[in-house]
Amino acid sequence: MTHKPLPTFRVSDGTCIVQAQIPQKDPVTLDSPALAVVTDLTEVRAATAHPLVTLVDAEQTMIQQGVRLLFVVSEMPCVDGIVTLHDMHSDKPVRVTQERRVRREQLQVKDVMTPLSELDAVEYKSLADASVGNIVATLLKFGHPYLVVIEASTVESPARVRGLVSQSQVERQLGKPLPTVEIASTFAEIQRALR
Repeated sequence: MTHKPLPTFRVSDGTCIVQAQIPQKDPVTLDSPALAVVTDLTEVRAATAHPLVTLVDAEQTMIQQGVRLLFVVSEMPCVDGIVTLHDMHSDKPVRVTQERRVRREQLQVKDVMTPLSELDAVEYKSLADASVGNIVATLLKFGHPYLVVIEASTVESPARVRGLVSQSQVERQLGKPLPTVEIASTFAEIQRALR
């Protein structure tokens, strides 16, 4: 064997060794870089579900993975859409069960998911010079709780879902809810509404 073991040592009884902590990030403000509120799928593994999985099983996956959203993928690596915990507990499943005369346990992800074609998307490259305020203005303009971040295709690779912006994540990071009333989308008006 050509590899040598590393030198080791033992800590004396009673010695206090502090556990390493995750470094504190600067608080997020409207002026922070937009990428501060993007869930970047090159850094975080996306939780997924097949469209034919039952809502019960999809919710179990969410609980196990500690998420409130799953990317719906019928055939890897293509993303079909998303399904959220809110989708599963909204009036959408109730309507589907009444229309089809089935039990809720029979519903599948495809019955309540939001297809990718119905989600607003932003180009990853456009976020390089954008701020959290720009993200907030976009969320408010379209009134959807999510923005999909798409990385454009290159010679080497096709376009791909690079990340996601969630209104609830933005609110958590800002430390306050976004206004729910319709407001103008100027940066100054958004700042006033969030004060």
